[in-house]
Amino acid sequence: RRIVHVDIEPSSDVPFLAEATLQSLQGLRVLAWQGSAMRFMRSQTNIVDGDDSIGLIVSSPGRSQLSQRGQEIEFRAGDAIALLHSEPAIVSYVEGLQFGLAVPRDALTARVTNVENFAMRPISRRTEALRLLMIYLKSALKEGALAAPKLCDAVVTHIHDLVALAISECAPLGESSASAVIAARHSAAVDHIAAHFQDPELSLEAVAHCQGISPRYLQRLMASSRTSFTASVNELRLQRAFTLLIVPHDSARRISDIALEVGFSDISHFNRLFRARFGVSPRGVRSAGSCAT
Repeated sequence: RRIVHVDIEPSSDVPFLAEATLQSLQGLRVLAWQGSAMRFMRSQTNIVDGDDSIGLIVSSPGRSQLSQRGQEIEFRAGDAIALLHSEPAIVSYVEGLQFGLAVPRDALTARVTNVENFAMRPISRRTEALRLLMIYLKSALKEGALAAPKLCDAVVTHIHDLVALAISECAPLGESSASAVIAARHSAAVDHIAAHFQDPELSLEAVAHCQGISPRYLQRLMASSRTSFTASVNELRLQRAFTLLIVPHDSARRISDIALEVGFSDISHFNRLFRARFGVSPRGVRSAGSCAT
């Protein structure tokens, strides 16, 4: 109650279980929790605390129900909805992982006209701004990622911008120059590359298609972080190969097989890149690892 400004109670007869993490950044509160079915209630007693934040709730994995302003709305897994912390509300969750944001009202009123009019309007999980927001949050809120105050300022501003875009029913986002959209698209592309770098068919065009942007725009995104698509993929592959080469119980495995596993189809090309990156051949790394053990 003191942290999230609500009362919580179980909504079923099963034993109550909940695990939550909360981050607070310059008035922005981010809450992720999982557990048994429960109800979050913000009553007349709660709202005297003066918290007038705008909440954004993302339902996952099942359906959730929100009651506010005389309305009851059920929204599906992955969808989101905005609510007003300055008015009574009840949110009922099914068992599983849930996610919520509380954004200072002033931050959104500066970006959205009559922001309170967008409360209680379901936001589809297919909304591009919502998708980018969730990807950006996952990347930006990693442990230690916000150690620098200037970086923290930029991240909070980006989150405010993306929340405003998500709740205000803007037209589909184009290849905007807005810094929040650029940052979110960059995070989405980097996450996709990290998840698929071992695929030898991974290409600039394939990643751009999955992200709904043009290959040229993806090139510009990568250049904004002083790298390129090819350099990013090669770095991930080489780092993974290095790790596999020093695994003691895997010393009998052929180096060519390791190169293929991490995504290189040309072994000679792999050897050249590896030596250029680490100053030693793959065989030399393996030999050094064997001597160390």
